[in-house]
Amino acid sequence: MSIVISTDKEKLDINFIHEFLTRSYWATGRTKEQVKTTIEHSLCFGLYLDERQIGFTRVLTDYVVFAYLMDVFIIEQQRGNGYSKQLMQAIMDHPELQAIRRWMLLTKDAHKLYQQFGFDSIDNPSWVMGKLNI
Repeated sequence: MSIVISTDKEKLDINFIHEFLTRSYWATGRTKEQVKTTIEHSLCFGLYLDERQIGFTRVLTDYVVFAYLMDVFIIEQQRGNGYSKQLMQAIMDHPELQAIRRWMLLTKDAHKLYQQFGFDSIDNPSWVMGKLNI
């Protein structure tokens, strides 16, 4: 079995990504058109096992100051095989992302994974603000 991690958006299976995201706790209700738009405006990583997509993530970034890691997933049937670590390592090693000063992400349940790559709770959470349009 061979694993390939690619940033080629032409290889991404939009239907697969949309189907997974609409079942996730963070992207329920996101339309296929919205998924296409998010992919268009992000640096995306597809993870493929024997040429079949089994994972995805995207990075929203200016390539210098800030990067926001989003929509990270490995399909349920392939979890526990170390693929999420391989995907994270590929992101952290990507040549265009080496200058990033501040990385951020939100997670409800994957803290241990991200801590392995240097993510932690922010020092001053009162500095972080948000606005949610419903």
